[in-house]
Amino acid sequence: MSRLTHVVSGPYAPPVARRELVAVSADGARLHVEVHGDEDAPAVVLAHGWTCSTAFWAAQIRALAATHRVIAYDQRGHGRSPAGRAHSTTALADDLVAVLEAALAPGERAVVAGHSMGGMTIMAAAGRPEFAERAAAALLCSTGSSRLVAEALVVPVRAGRVRTRVTGAVLGSRAPLGPVTPVARKVLKYATMGPGSAPDKVEACARIVHACPTGVRHAWSQVLAGLDLDADVARLTAPTAVIGGTADRLTPIVHARGLAAALPNCVGLTELTGMGHMTPVEAPEAVTGALRELAELYLGTTDPDITDLGTTEKEKTP
Repeated sequence: MSRLTHVVSGPYAPPVARRELVAVSADGARLHVEVHGDEDAPAVVLAHGWTCSTAFWAAQIRALAATHRVIAYDQRGHGRSPAGRAHSTTALADDLVAVLEAALAPGERAVVAGHSMGGMTIMAAAGRPEFAERAAAALLCSTGSSRLVAEALVVPVRAGRVRTRVTGAVLGSRAPLGPVTPVARKVLKYATMGPGSAPDKVEACARIVHACPTGVRHAWSQVLAGLDLDADVARLTAPTAVIGGTADRLTPIVHARGLAAALPNCVGLTELTGMGHMTPVEAPEAVTGALRELAELYLGTTDPDITDLGTTEKEKTP
């Protein structure tokens, strides 16, 4: 019996797309793209993270599709996108550019959001003129630009070479995750979610993560282990908001703070108290609200007088 790849009921069950298309990347990799909402509505593009799929954005798609055109795609090897030959940040950037070209009308701009590896995808693409022409604004959600293994808090020991080595072995494991069991849910919740996460949110994330092929999970873990996109952050000149959870063990809040300080045009840092790494699922209203506000500000969907996103959060941040 095939493994269930996402929950099929409730707010985290992915809605049916209005249409689907295939974007072809620079190396020929084919990417599954879903489009939700009216064709004439302002566009929001969503890039999911490591081991996830378009189903990860179900709450945002449901909330935004009535007023926005929401475009979500499966990263190569994830969801319904076949694994490509290359696993690199260059490939991630190529893929995002291909999706923007395939899904947006000529000259159209969008708010582009990325969670975890999706945020890294945005950073990797920041220096591309094709990205600069299409991205009216960006949202970096629970992500980082470098030192992912060294900073991760998944292994509860003091920072140092031992923790880094053990963390790398855990995150880069080739072992299959197996079925979603009570123990598997507890492990996933500990590693990726805040301690107060509701069971339906844990279940939604577990189904998605456990559906990722083992080989794909391992291949991308190696890319993330060596990630260094610090120079690319300086090239991300689009207005960019940052969101992070204070209980994130995979990309701790130090990453969000570092990005906010390094971005040339950061328009707000939101720190979500008690939330872990899966913020679009754990705090869907906060992430959806940030997307709405970016669209209002930079796509002119409603109030043109708003001039900053997350001022309160920025002022509270050291």
